[in-house]
Amino acid sequence: MHPVRKQRLIIVLCVVVFSSAAIGLMAYALRGNINLFFPPVEVAAGKAPVGQPIRVGGMVVDGSVQRSDNSLHIRFEVTDYQASVPVVYEGILPDLFDEGQGAVAAGVLDENGVLQATEVLAKHDENYMPPEVAEALEASKAMDAAKAKGAGE
Repeated sequence: MHPVRKQRLIIVLCVVVFSSAAIGLMAYALRGNINLFFPPVEVAAGKAPVGQPIRVGGMVVDGSVQRSDNSLHIRFEVTDYQASVPVVYEGILPDLFDEGQGAVAAGVLDENGVLQATEVLAKHDENYMPPEVAEALEASKAMDAAKAKGAGE
């Protein structure tokens, strides 16, 4: 084989190997940052993975917010009107967080079905709701309407 051709082949192989390694490392790094959204009804049904990062969203149940007197520890429930998920969070909540308002909590679900939240997001004005929460609530309302129609017949 001609030396120039051999040198080109080695360069091309090195570029392919290093590119493949870089793509593989990026995919491995991104794998840990994926957290999927689950509505409360799926979490209650056991469809959400335990011990992996997830997001749960819905409406904060009225009367469910319990704040600690001596720390930033807070406990509340999020519902899609079919089921509710208890959430435990330690930190400062967004200013717009309140009972009866939409919220999304990101964290890890423990064995008891309680979401150990690392982040809580609240809607930013009276008209906005995260798309995942809106879809989950709409699906819940559709299920309620279908059940009511079936019970009325």
